[in-house]
Amino acid sequence: MHQQTTATDFCLRLARAHAVLVRRYDNALGSQHGISFSDFQLLNHLARAPGGRLRRVDLAERVGLTASGVTRTLLPLEKIGLITREADPRDARVGYAVITAAGQELAGNATDVVDLVSREAVRGLAPEQTVAMATVLGDIAGMHSTNS
Repeated sequence: MHQQTTATDFCLRLARAHAVLVRRYDNALGSQHGISFSDFQLLNHLARAPGGRLRRVDLAERVGLTASGVTRTLLPLEKIGLITREADPRDARVGYAVITAAGQELAGNATDVVDLVSREAVRGLAPEQTVAMATVLGDIAGMHSTNS
């Protein structure tokens, strides 16, 4: 029987932890706000962006989707008035996603739910462990200040 490497074991546990967290976020956000964790991530990035807007390609980069994947994910949010689309007047190929006032309000309320689930998930860890793990995970994900 082949023994898994430490790196493989770490990554498999990471994938499992991700699945567990997404399920917890989805359950809490769905029952309290009628959105998924994926919806929350999009709204959260837009809410934190300057002017509440991002190019769709930049939003896709931040959530780890393709540009077409983010466009498909934004459609339901647009239909219920949480985001709008905006074209770039100088370049018709560039499209922006813009959070609405209703989207801002929902993102703020949903952040409280995500914070609660997050605190529960790391309740047994020391603060320095949480900081160290966040740094490691950010490095794995290739995150830096412009795409976090």
